[in-house]
Amino acid sequence: MNLLTKIAATVIFSFTFHFVLAQPIKLITLDPGHFHAALVQKSMYAEIDPVVHVYSKAGSDLQLHIERINNYNSRVSGPTSWKEILYTGDDFFKKMIQEKKGNLVVLAGNNQLKTNYILESVQNGLHVLSDKPMAIDQSGFKKLKKAFTIAKQKNVQLYDIMTERFEITSQLQRALSMDSSIFGKLEQGSTTDPSVIKESVHHFYKFVSGSVLTRPNWYFDDKQQGAGIVDVTTHLVDLIQWSSFPEKSIDYKKDIQILNAREWSTVLTQDEFKAVTKSEVVPSFLNKSIDQQGNIQVNSNGEFTFSINGTHAKVAVTWNYKAPDGTGDTHYSLMRGTKSALIIRQGAVEKYKPTLYIQQRDQDPSFETKLNVAISKINEIFPGISLQKNKSEWQLIVPEKYNDGHEAHFAQVMSKYLDYLQHNNMPGWEVPNMLSKYYITTSAKSLASKKKPNLK
Repeated sequence: MNLLTKIAATVIFSFTFHFVLAQPIKLITLDPGHFHAALVQKSMYAEIDPVVHVYSKAGSDLQLHIERINNYNSRVSGPTSWKEILYTGDDFFKKMIQEKKGNLVVLAGNNQLKTNYILESVQNGLHVLSDKPMAIDQSGFKKLKKAFTIAKQKNVQLYDIMTERFEITSQLQRALSMDSSIFGKLEQGSTTDPSVIKESVHHFYKFVSGSVLTRPNWYFDDKQQGAGIVDVTTHLVDLIQWSSFPEKSIDYKKDIQILNAREWSTVLTQDEFKAVTKSEVVPSFLNKSIDQQGNIQVNSNGEFTFSINGTHAKVAVTWNYKAPDGTGDTHYSLMRGTKSALIIRQGAVEKYKPTLYIQQRDQDPSFETKLNVAISKINEIFPGISLQKNKSEWQLIVPEKYNDGHEAHFAQVMSKYLDYLQHNNMPGWEVPNMLSKYYITTSAKSLASKKKPNLK
């Protein structure tokens, strides 16, 4: 199979699928507490009924969610036309199960509650599209395993929202790693020198859909949000599996070994906390996180090393309060092959836009020629990609049209998921690899907390 065929078969394309379902999809938004619940509805879909039933307790989380939907409906350019029907009784979850006003539950909120929501939803024959993470500890992982078993029995689809697969440099890194003429074979590396690395830096104070994001109080409680080592790391582990072993099923019981893990806190002043939550007081459930200086110790950072099919990989995530002016979130990704290393950087040099570099590692005099051939084939799918030779490496120049941004990726995930619902064609590796992913993150959390993993 040549490179072009491989890319066409495995790269998830950045466009929206349109097809006609025998039964229209009707959304249920359950207990929305994270802005990702609204981003799923930033676009309209021909396959989805515009009437959405929302089940939640009344409060600021729900109010913010509805405000975001209203903003999408009223924007000047490409307004949406969602109609939200609310139920806010204390029995909202029981009521949702009883009424079944829709057939697809969208979950993005308090992660302490999420795994139970997933399990009971699939038990009652509902599809579930869930924001990450679907599990934040070992107990949650065991429930998630059960949920996938029941979903198969009930013939419903359970899936998580992995937006980073649609980021263009991640797609290109994956595609180039599959060309043995320029990448060779993925090296195994070691615990101290992993051959695959994913690191990212994030900020609590940020803009979403043009406005400063208001985060819920519970977001800063690791019992409700989950520690950082099980949150954003979900995306990073997913990319490692998806890129390093494309189209391959991973068995967490046999193929994974957690090698080391640690976690640490980000310190927020109470004023910083109030600025990002719009709260007047710090809630009592955060008392356990307040240090002697009165600051809040947020358990938001973590790193771990693991082996997957013998390949050593490292994941790290760091959260700061706010990025300095003119800067932003950063991402670093390494895949080291026997012939080249593929590196994504997103620092000041790149003006905080992800940029893919290729570093030759062997002495092949025809390497540049082979690299140009590979890029020409990629251009048949992604027209306009070009190659620039720098001092010690090559840089991929990506047209701006492919830099569609994080928010656009939610519609792309939804479109792919709708395709799975329509054609019942979710790849066989997706479910075992979701299980592997959450085994890795929850086991790393257990190890970082000095608790022996006990999931196998």
